[in-house]
Amino acid sequence: MKLLDLYAKMKGDLNQIEQELERSVTDDHVLLSEASLHLLKAGGKRIRPIFVLLSGKFGDYRLDVMKRVAVPLELIHMASLVHDDVIDDAQTRRGQLTVKSKWDNRIAMYTGDFIHGKALTIAAQLPNPQIHLILSSALVQMCVGEMEQIRDFFNTEQTIRNYLLRIRRKTALLIAISCQLGAVASNTDRSISNSLYRYGYNVGMAFQIRDDLLDLYGTEKQIGKPPGSDMRQGNITLPVLLALKDPAIRDSLLSEIASIRELGGKRDTGRAIEMIRKSDGGEQADQLANRYVKKALQALEGLPNLTAKKNLIDIAHFVGKRNY
Repeated sequence: MKLLDLYAKMKGDLNQIEQELERSVTDDHVLLSEASLHLLKAGGKRIRPIFVLLSGKFGDYRLDVMKRVAVPLELIHMASLVHDDVIDDAQTRRGQLTVKSKWDNRIAMYTGDFIHGKALTIAAQLPNPQIHLILSSALVQMCVGEMEQIRDFFNTEQTIRNYLLRIRRKTALLIAISCQLGAVASNTDRSISNSLYRYGYNVGMAFQIRDDLLDLYGTEKQIGKPPGSDMRQGNITLPVLLALKDPAIRDSLLSEIASIRELGGKRDTGRAIEMIRKSDGGEQADQLANRYVKKALQALEGLPNLTAKKNLIDIAHFVGKRNY
């Protein structure tokens, strides 16, 4: 099944999630509503809500309960994007002006805080304390991941292990708990929710590695922003770290990255991208992403053979091959 077919099958429930997202960020304060809706209307894959809904199918599936999990998780993701764009000084996201670009940094920061607050308000309606503990712990780890990324801006000596730990906190963890909390909220056995967590974690790791590859190998039309944006912002990703291991290009690539840093990210990244593409860094990163996909599929092996399981398998394969 293609991912678009899955979206079509889940259209009814996803439409309700979308309506709830819009309702949740609509407020009497016009500017906060306008800025929040600006990002919401720019679209997105809504992959976290999809994981919540599919994981909920392994237990007592009730959409009114699933919404109170799916909407906060997507709002938390949205809030992190608004804050990220301030830190990265990003002008566009998903082909649209960022909140900080359309308004300013102050409006963007408070918009992100506002969206975060709305997420917690909705999640507070869930009576299960385990959900709140999992969610709050993940939020703390996401903030640690963001701080680690800032610390390692333009750090070409960072280890692969540091990179993997950072993307675990920044990306994989929220996807992992999307799978876990969908199962917990639908009262599944703990063994099932744990398996879904492992699935989500490994899919999330593959998702971020593929995202980092797309930033260097994709087109502006594919990714909604100029290629090489991560490097301009100082984010040294896995394909770059692997390319730097090639002695034939290491010194030249280091020189390019140093120039990008000195010019505040305004230097064209074309030459650096060309060098990275000629190395085998991209291929090695792709192989690692595929290993995470394989681990994700293994995590599903003991689960009941529901349609939702097949859908999760299809998503894992999509993540491993995605080009947008």
